[in-house]
Formats: sequence, C-alpha cells, structure tokens
Amino acid sequence: MANYKEIIGKTEFKNAFFNTIALTFISLTLEMTAGLVIALILKRNFKGKELLRSLMLVPMGVPTLVSGVAMTYIFGLYGYFNALLQKLHIIEMPIDWASGGFKTLLMVSVADMWKVTPMVILLLLAGLESIPDEVYEASNIDGATAWQTFKYVTLPLLKPSITMALILRAIDAFRIFELVLVLAGRATPVISTFAYDEYNNYANAYTSAAASTILLLMIAVFIVSYLKIAGTKEEQ
Repeated sequence: MANYKEIIGKTEFKNAFFNTIALTFISLTLEMTAGLVIALILKRNFKGKELLRSLMLVPMGVPTLVSGVAMTYIFGLYGYFNALLQKLHIIEMPIDWASGGFKTLLMVSVADMWKVTPMVILLLLAGLESIPDEVYEASNIDGATAWQTFKYVTLPLLKPSITMALILRAIDAFRIFELVLVLAGRATPVISTFAYDEYNNYANAYTSAAASTILLLMIAVFIVSYLKIAGTKEEQ
C-alpha cells in the first residue's frame, strides 16, 4: 500500500493517469468513427474495391516502432504536416507537436489510428457482411430513409462487432507504449511509460508494479462499465 500511496502522490503519475484516459478517449473516437465510415464504403460494390481492401491492411504489417519513427517525418517540427499547414497559410511558424499538451495527445492518437484502424475496419466489415440483405429490402419497402436504415437497422445489428472492436482497441489504447515513447518522449507520460521509467531509470520495481496494477484495474473497470451500459441499453 505504501507503493500505491507513493506514486499517487507524484505529479508525474497524475499527469500520466489523465493523459492515458484522454489518449484512450481521443483514439477510440477517431478509430471507431474512421473505421465505421470506411467499412460502410467497403461494403458497397465499386471498381477497385478488392485492391483497396488489400491496401487497407498494409499498416497492420508495419511494426509499431517503425510506424512511430515514420510519423516523426510527418509531425516533426519541420515535417510534412507543418509544411502543409504553412503552405495553406493556416500557421506562420512550425508547431512543435511533441512539446506536450492536447496537441501531443492528438498527434499520438492520429499515429495510433493509422496503425490500428484496419483491425477495426475488418471487425466492422465482417459484421456488416453478416447482415442479411432481406433486412435492408424490408426497410426499403417500409419507406425508411438512408439515415433511418443506418440508425435503426445497421447500428443495432452491428452492435456485437462494435462491442468487440471497442473492447479490443480500448485495451490497446490504455496500454499504449512505443508510439508515446517515440513521438512524445517523456514530455507527455502515460501510465505504461511511467511504469517503464520507474523500473528502468529509477530501479523502483515495486512502484512500477503498482502503476501496472492500476493500469490493469483501469482496463477492467472500463470493460465492465461498457458491457453493463451496453447490456442495459439492449434490455431497454
């Protein structure tokens, strides 16, 4: 208990705790939104769909460390993104995306989204493919609009796939490590990098273990809470 009391009193841990929650929320929002939109597009029949599906899987094959280094070319001080913003006259001076704060969390979230959104797309696309065409035909006959069909037919039937994708991605988002370490260093700590520093740099094995246990509890609380909320809505 003394180890938990010690880390909870540290400003670094408090920052890491809130950064972990914020990063998870931003990442899940971006990934689930992008994944659902792209899955709906890939569900349609159009020329080049199979090629697009194959290209979509490429980020999954790139090691996380490599993708983090690649993202430094985009979000670096003189990277492509700052150059684009300057050409569009949105900014005058380059933005230091790795200096900390919300912009750093957003940068890491976008990098994480590029890496793992294909998995979300695959899960949601599998769910969309499993919905019978007869359901949409019945909805069309009843005169439902495209939005009504999406809201009252597609989303409810896609709920199991959304739940699976959300839980898998939440677990990964909570324990994100390499991308934060490569892109943000120690300017924006999360619980996993805090635990790493405690063990590797300060030789505090017990406080590192305490931080890791807190991370495990956070993941468990999120999953149980989500399943309870989702189950309650389904009963209603």
